[in-house]
Amino acid sequence: MDFLPYTLKWLELVLRWGHVLFAILWVGNSFLFNYLDNKLNKSISSSSIDGEGYLMHSGYFYKLTRLKKSPPLNYLKSLVIFKWQSYLTFVTGILLLFVIYYYNSGILMINKKVLEITPINAILISILSLFFYWSIYDFLCKSSIIKNNILFILISFSLLLLTSFGLTKIFSPKFAFLSVGLILGTNMFGNVFTVIIPNQMNIIKSSLKNKKFDSSLSLAAKQRSIHNNYSTFLVLFIMLSGHYSFIVYHKYNWLILCLIAIISATVRHYFNLRGRKINKISILVTSIIAFMLLAFLIFIFKT
Repeated sequence: MDFLPYTLKWLELVLRWGHVLFAILWVGNSFLFNYLDNKLNKSISSSSIDGEGYLMHSGYFYKLTRLKKSPPLNYLKSLVIFKWQSYLTFVTGILLLFVIYYYNSGILMINKKVLEITPINAILISILSLFFYWSIYDFLCKSSIIKNNILFILISFSLLLLTSFGLTKIFSPKFAFLSVGLILGTNMFGNVFTVIIPNQMNIIKSSLKNKKFDSSLSLAAKQRSIHNNYSTFLVLFIMLSGHYSFIVYHKYNWLILCLIAIISATVRHYFNLRGRKINKISILVTSIIAFMLLAFLIFIFKT
């Protein structure tokens, strides 16, 4: 075995391992903090405490308090800020994209039965799609549309539908699937890198100067965090899509992916509601039935 291919194999191994590990940490943080926000007792009459609750882990009780005001200065300087999980998930994912797919673009990205395209053009379309869809999503979040949840969800799903269909007409089925995950993952990273962390740093700077911080920064960061929370199930599904070719190479793979998106977001919604002590079991049951029905339809209309 030549040295370069051997080195690339090890590089791919390390990057895949790291990508999965960092993704677990990132998703775990997202689930935990959104769950805690929902579970905290908010019926507290306090000028400094917004909510509180108790946890137990590894044999110890923990008290969790969400503050309306900044903590003492000595704690501000030693704050734990969860950002590297997101950054490293994205970096390892992009490096994997270059090492595996862009390096072998003529084989892994292009299907001449789908579209005659050069490897360079395929790579350019892939890169530009990440910037293009981030720009659209970020614009929607900063526009008045974000105030209307139903309209925002309808526009987002319509974009997902068009994107999924369009990419299957450009790339090979497997890379088209992966590209949707890349777009979603880039948007999730963009939320952390351009909104959540900068807003948090602005809040910390205001607190260090003993100034009242802008509460809209917290609301905007939380909003993007919730978007990431609802995207996780679908992104994880796409990350593992290489293991279920019967879906990836199906004639209606783009439609199946969009239906999986609805089902996964609905399941995530059930658990978020349950965290707020709203146990609508009908949502979970409906999602399970929808998933089983989808599996049956895929079997009936298999290619």
